Amino acid sequence: MSAERTESPTDGLPGAVRRVTVLSGGMGGARFTAGLLHGIAQGLLPGVAPDAEVTVVANTADDLWVHGLKVCPDLDTLMYTLGDGIDPERGWGRREETWSVREELATYGVEPTWFGLGDRDIATHLVRTQMLEAGYRLSQVTEALCRRWQPGVRLLPMTDDRVETHVAIADTQAPSGRRVVHFQEYWVRLRAEVPAEQVLVVGLEQATPAPGVLEALTDTDLVVLPPSNPVVSVGTILGVPGLRDTLRASPAPVVGLSPIVGGTHVRGMARQMLTAVGVEVSAAGVGLHYGARASGGLLDGWLVDERDADAVARCETAGLRTLAVPLMMTDDAATAAMAAAAAGLVAER
Repeated sequence: MSAERTESPTDGLPGAVRRVTVLSGGMGGARFTAGLLHGIAQGLLPGVAPDAEVTVVANTADDLWVHGLKVCPDLDTLMYTLGDGIDPERGWGRREETWSVREELATYGVEPTWFGLGDRDIATHLVRTQMLEAGYRLSQVTEALCRRWQPGVRLLPMTDDRVETHVAIADTQAPSGRRVVHFQEYWVRLRAEVPAEQVLVVGLEQATPAPGVLEALTDTDLVVLPPSNPVVSVGTILGVPGLRDTLRASPAPVVGLSPIVGGTHVRGMARQMLTAVGVEVSAAGVGLHYGARASGGLLDGWLVDERDADAVARCETAGLRTLAVPLMMTDDAATAAMAAAAAGLVAER
């Protein structure tokens, strides 16, 4: 992830953006943040200093306990991706992973068999679980794990409290005609191939922001909502009590990038989740779901893909400054260009 820095026109200017905060899910948010760091290091982002510090607030509502171990998929994907340990083909888990423990557990018939932990990955979960059981908070554990990975950002969980996303699906065998499964079961075992009838985030209303989270939204020069899932990634982060209001009141500009390209998601299950909460599956639909800060929403700027250029006028009519640019994260350079467009859009709000 390292790159040589070049001179930037913002060097030495007192008004340069020196602190950036990203609200992130797993794969999409991690890939965006990697491109953002590349763009910062190369001096490619207008108004952003090449030594700008990045804080990432990560979704933890995907977390679960597996075989007695605390697993934090989004935190780990961010940590591995930015620390150069991710499996580049899968986009999650460790590079050069082996699966001996999973195979042994399967011979015992131990459930869940649909969620496998790689041998290398287990080490992270063991350390996390031991520290949590010793009384450390998740934010403290994350800081300790990052000392090994050196992700180049300050990585914060959205909350230290236990929050878990569940999805209601149809079940003709159940008395109510539906059953509720953990988000990971919906995504990993069911592959999001059945309609989601409702999204339930258990514990969210009682959660409090982790240390440093609210400050990351106020003591910053730019806030970015990357193309992560707007319901079960960015949405759950924003659902932590106090966080949405703090973001709305932040003096920093807030810019988002659409996860919907050409009328659907690129990867993941944004389409299913948006449908479940009654939000139109379109670039304009998601932008209006976040809303323009000028009219009580969150955003000062919104990027949509060139294929969704017809969304620009609709969003602009609603008071949301919008621009159509290429939004495919094919490599760090392409993603850096997306980050540059985002920064440029709100540079002179």
